[in-house]
Parts: sequence; C-alpha cells; structure tokens
Amino acid sequence: MLMVLTIVGLSMLQGTPAAPSLMFETDIRPILKVYCLDCHGADDKLSGNLDLRLVRLAIKGGKHGPALKQGDPSASSMVERMKSGEMPPGEKKVPEAQVLLIDRWIKAGAPTRRAEPDRLDSGLGITAEERNYWFFQPLVRPAVPMAASKDRVRSPIDAFVFQRLKSQGVDFAPDADKRTLIVRVALDLTGLPPSEKEIQAFLADSGNDSYEKMVDRYLASPAYGERWARHWLDVFGYADSDGDGTADTQRPYAFRFRDYVIRSVESDKPLDRMFLEMVAGDELLPRPLGDLSPAQVELLAATGFLRMGPDSTAAGGEAVLNADQAIADSLKIISASLLGVSVGCAQCHDHKYDPISHADYFRLRAVFNPAWNPSGWKAPGARVVSLMTQQQRQERTKVEAEEREASMRREAKAQEWIGRVFEQEIAKFPEPQRVPLRDAFKTVAEKRTAEQKKLVDDNPKLAISAGVLYQYSPQAVEELKKLDDSLAAIRSRKPVESFVAGLVEDPGVTFQTKIHYRGDPRQPTKPVVPGDLTIASPDGGRFDIPDDDPTIPTTGRRMAWVRHLFKGSHPLTGRVLANRLWMGHFGRGIVDTPAEFGKLGLAPSHPELLDWMACQLASSGWSAKSLHRMILNSTVYRQSSKIVQAADRSNNLYCRFPVKRLEAEVIRDRMLSVSGQLDATRFGPAVVTAEDAAGLLNSNSNRRAIYLEVRRSRPETMLSSFDAPGAAVNCDRRSQATSAMQALVLMNGDFVRNQSAAMAKRVITEAGADPSIRISKAIELGFCRPPFAGEAGMLMQFMADQSALLKTEGFKGDINEAGLTNLCQQILTSNEFLYAP
Repeated sequence: MLMVLTIVGLSMLQGTPAAPSLMFETDIRPILKVYCLDCHGADDKLSGNLDLRLVRLAIKGGKHGPALKQGDPSASSMVERMKSGEMPPGEKKVPEAQVLLIDRWIKAGAPTRRAEPDRLDSGLGITAEERNYWFFQPLVRPAVPMAASKDRVRSPIDAFVFQRLKSQGVDFAPDADKRTLIVRVALDLTGLPPSEKEIQAFLADSGNDSYEKMVDRYLASPAYGERWARHWLDVFGYADSDGDGTADTQRPYAFRFRDYVIRSVESDKPLDRMFLEMVAGDELLPRPLGDLSPAQVELLAATGFLRMGPDSTAAGGEAVLNADQAIADSLKIISASLLGVSVGCAQCHDHKYDPISHADYFRLRAVFNPAWNPSGWKAPGARVVSLMTQQQRQERTKVEAEEREASMRREAKAQEWIGRVFEQEIAKFPEPQRVPLRDAFKTVAEKRTAEQKKLVDDNPKLAISAGVLYQYSPQAVEELKKLDDSLAAIRSRKPVESFVAGLVEDPGVTFQTKIHYRGDPRQPTKPVVPGDLTIASPDGGRFDIPDDDPTIPTTGRRMAWVRHLFKGSHPLTGRVLANRLWMGHFGRGIVDTPAEFGKLGLAPSHPELLDWMACQLASSGWSAKSLHRMILNSTVYRQSSKIVQAADRSNNLYCRFPVKRLEAEVIRDRMLSVSGQLDATRFGPAVVTAEDAAGLLNSNSNRRAIYLEVRRSRPETMLSSFDAPGAAVNCDRRSQATSAMQALVLMNGDFVRNQSAAMAKRVITEAGADPSIRISKAIELGFCRPPFAGEAGMLMQFMADQSALLKTEGFKGDINEAGLTNLCQQILTSNEFLYAP
C-alpha cells in the first residue's frame, strides 16, 4: 500500500509542471522599460548615475549603491523602492503583481537567458526578444494547409481558416441562400441594396460561376468606389474642417482629396501607387508647376492626405506648439495607415512597449519635414495651389480691363441722369433758393456748414441717387439696365479661379531635423538621419534616406520611403493593408486593433492567413480588388450567419458569417435607395449640413453620405449617432454602440420620417391600391425578399390598427397613405434593415 501511494505521489509530482523560470530579457526588462528605463538607461543622462539596462549594471548600481543583490530582494533597492512607492516618481507606479514578479526573479538569482554584452551603445536598442515579435518578422508566404474537406475549401483563405476550425472540432456553417448572398455582397461592396431586377437575374442564373460573376459586377460598379473610399477616409482622418476648437474653420478644397480616393478605389489603382501619390504626389511633378493638367491636379489633390489631421495654427495661440501638434497628428495618420504601430508613443521618449526609439520617431519625421517645413509653417488658408492656367490669367486680365471700362461708362451714365433729375427737381424751387440748395448738395457731407446740413436735411427729395431714379425717369432705368446687362455679360466671361489644397515641397528646402528633448519643439538636441523605423529592417540594419536626391527638384525623401515600404519584403505595410481589407468585410480584422499591431494591440487570430494575404496582395500588384474577390468568393464569406454550433460562440474562428450592424453611411444611403430619393450625383464640394426643427444636424440633400460635409466640431446627427467618426484625429476602427440618440433619430428625425413618406409614395405608385400588394412591395423594397408566411397578415392588421388610430385622432390627410408611411418607418428602423444579412 505504501509503495502504491509512493508511486502515485511521484506520478503527481512529475505531472505537475514546474513554474517557468523568470528571465531578465523576457520577463523583467519589459517591466523596467515601462517604468524605469526612461530615467535609467534610455538617455545618456542617467538619473542617480544608475543604469538598469543590464543585470550587471543594476548590480553595479549608481550614486546610492547597488540596485540589485542576486538572491536577496530585501537588499535590492530597486525592488524595495518599488514596494514603498518611492519609485518611479509620479502617479504611475509599478503594479503589485509585477513587483512580486521582480521579487521572485531576484530570489531565483536574477538569471538572464544569455551572457550580457561587455558594452552597450547609447539608448535602449532592440533586444532579440523584441526583434522576434511576430509583426517584426520578415514577410514570407506560408504554405497553404492541405484541406480534408475539398467541397467546403474553395480557396487558400478557406484552407487556413478550416485548419483552425478543425483543430477546435468546429466546421464551417452552411452557405447562406442566394438571396441573402446578393444582399450581403451588394451592401458590402456598394453600400446600396440590390434592385429586384438584379436579385431575380442572380436567382435565375443556375451556372456554377453565377456567384463569382455577381461579385465581379458589384466590384465594377461606380458605387463600389464611393463605398470603399469611406473605409479608407476613416483611417486617413478626412474632414472638411480644421478642428481648431470653436472656430473649426472650413477646408473648402478638401473635397478634392475625397474625390481622389473615390476615383483611385473605383479604378483599382494599385495601393503602392495610390500611397506613393498621397505621400509624394508633388515629388512626381516638374518644377515650376506651371499650367496643371488634370492628371497633375490629381497628384496634388492626393497629397491632401498629409494635411488631413486637425490643425489649430489658424486659430492663434502658441505657433510653434500648434504646428508641432499638427505634425504629430499627421504622423499618427501616416503610421496608422501604413505601419500599424503607435509611433506617437515615441514622441517624448522611447516607446515603452515596442522597439521604437525616440530617435526613430524623429527619423520618420525627417522624411516629411522638408515638405511640412516647421520653421516656415503655412497656415491652412495658404496651402493652396491655383488651377488657373496662364492663358486663363491673360483672359482674366483682358476681361477685367473691359469690366473697368464698362463700369466707368455705367457710372458716368448714372451720374449724368442723377444730374438731370436733380436739376429737374431743383427747378421746382423759387429762384433765390436754388443756388444755396445746389451748393449744399454738391458739397461733400464732411465739409458742409451747419446751414447747408439743415438745407439737406429739410429737402430729402433732392438727395437723388441711382437707386431712386426709377421714381423719376423710366428712360434712365432702361438705359442703366442695358449697361448693367452689358457689364454682367462681360463679368460672366471672366475665368473663375479655383484651387487645390495639398502639400507642395519647396525646392531647395532640405531642413535638418533634430530630436526634441521630451518632445518639446522648443528644445531641439541631436540631428537625425531621415529613415524608416529601425525594427522594420528584417536584416537588423537600418533604412536611411539621403538628405537630398539631386536628380529631382525636391529632396525625394517621401518618394524613397514609400517605395521602400512597398518593395514586398517590408514586414509591416503588407500585413496592415491586408488586415484592413479583411476588416472591411467582416467587421473586425485578423488583428482587431488595425492601427496597433505591436505589444499594445491584440494578437492575430490567424497569423499565417494574414501573412499569406499580405504576400498575395503584393504579388497581385497591390490590387485591392484582387483580394476583395478572393475574400468574397471564399466559403468563409459565403457562410450563413445563423448560430448552428455550440462551439466558438464568439466566432473568433469564423465558423459563420458575423452579424454586424451596417455603418452609418450605409444605413442612410440604403434608406434613400429604398425610398427612391437617392441622388446619384458624384464628386464636388461637400454638401453643407444644417439644424432641423428638432435641433438635429442634417442635410437637405439626398446625395450619398460620403459627400456630406464632415465638420469635426459639428458631426451630422444621424451619422454620428450610428458611430461615424467624430472629432478625433482619425478613426482606426469604428465602434458599434447602442444609444438613446439612435432611437431618437430613427423615430423622430426629419430624415427618417421623410424617407418613410417617400417610400410609401413609391409603394403606392408601383403596387397600386391593393393593400396586400402594397405590403408585399414594401417588404420587397425594404428587405429584398418576399414576405414570410404570416408576415403579410400581421402587417395587414398593423395597417388596420393604424387607420383606426388615425381616425380616432381626427387625422385630416390620406389615412391609408399615412398608415403606410408608419409601416415603412417600421421597416426602415428594424434590425433586419439595419444589420448585414
């Protein structure tokens, strides 16, 4: 018996895993980097002469003696000061759990994973552990898993997802029905519902490739550009105003950048080319600019990307600090769009979680500083380029000369008639009074004597002006009108000057960028070399950019940087872009923090799939439509959204299509489409918004939401209530909140009520007088399907109840139409309408 117990006891001991050994590099240094190394290692000026970057340096200690004694936490001042709260200074203290971790590590002898170097360069450097983080690994196309289920694995995307599903004992959900799929694809790619004609054509197509052909049709739609440009404009921080507090001055030409993005997305402009134009479009142009062709205007409009961040420099205040903040916000947008890490965390000190140094932050700034030119900063209103050609300028000068001559002729004729009428009226006075009256009225007001002022005041009928000639002489009015018409005709020929807003680097401005001590632009220190983030160089080297490219008029820094990002081996950019495209379809990314792939972000759910898609995106020539097509044609995308399996309830593994609410703009545009009121006019200046009777900010326009004015201080009420981006720098990922404001907008807002009424009129026009046909038509328009069994009867009862209620309330209008309007509003505000199928 004792032997059995002994054996069982040994077995239990052997089966219990030992607590993992704590190591400095993997467990302790990350804590010290967050709380201690800013003062004790990141800078050449060591606080207390104490360096904590290495264990041996901590043992050596500083001004107050050793900070670490191996095996004895109580004799290690670093941990004792953490426990007492003395260190680090300020409010942010080391959490108790992490202090205990350091305590355990010291008790274990403060081990390291490897021998420590004899010397260190200045700064924190990049450790092997930091370099081994998945996001900083070279981008290599992974092998596609072999699929056991050939009928459900339609593509490499399916193979990667199916592999994860099977490892958890889960399978794909069945495909959604064809009607659901066309509604899903149409809303996803165009932001508009399919027409009944499109639905019937798809249902009638029994070919094996009917689904793929349907996807291609919507990818070719102009509405696709408007829909998917909105995804990009979120992260680009698009706004029609500067966001400078209460003033929030307008950006009258920002729309050209919005239109550029729409056209680029619609035409499937390769992403490497699109970002090259947005970051360095002006560097692709000859200097001086001269007369601009439409293609050259597009390149300048593209650089609006670098001016999209909030900018308070036109509102007064501390000019240097305001310009610095505008630059920091712009760099945030750039890094969120292309790098996927929060480089702004290194603006004042080394990044506390990711291997991005304070110097790296300013190396990246140096790429853009010749164009931003902080020392010669231009306020927003001065950042425009005229689109007027030399020929138009000459024509304008000629027309203005004609205008001056015509204006002088008109004025001379007016004075002639004023003189005639004056003499005609003064002749009615007795002769002795005429001379003093004439003198009084001919003398300028400032030089009149008291007696003359009285004469003028007492005789207002003699104050003849061009505006009152009609009271005295129809002939005068007729002659002056002819001259006015002639003047208007001349003015109508004058070319109207328009502008494009963007960023234009002045030739010859190289601008030496220096590190700002603690991020303060008033305290520049060491100069830096322009370049990419050090950690983004897979070979451990560093991508530096020459200060100036002698072959082009500008420095060429931005052009060189973008081309480096898209050469195919960059570890960050391809993953970031592929993830963003995936997120647009599924509502969340493979990395669900799309602008934060570093330690502060979430881990990827399917890292190999992400790498495969990033490589595929590059090999396709950076075609977004190519990746769209692969995603939409996959089984992962075609699945039903119904929950049919108990496992993976959160759908992290994509065992079904995710249920997601439509974005604010799609909800609005879908309502306009269903009501028949959608104005398909494209491009041009932003549509201005205004307050309605309920105090909600709306637009009277029925154009698509992407064309509505985006004011940082005054977001459109319906869009903002459904989580459209607001006043922030940019929007990396939209939230999906439920709020009381949504109910207010849907039930009481003018827009929804107006679309409900318009939808009712459309139903009456298309369905005729039969109530049952009207109800079927309303369901068909709103939900893209016929009524379910029993649904029509239920809605017939609703209509009868509405009619009775309206009669009781003494409603004076068409009761049937009013009841149908209320029914349409129920459809437009239902979950089936507001959510993707």
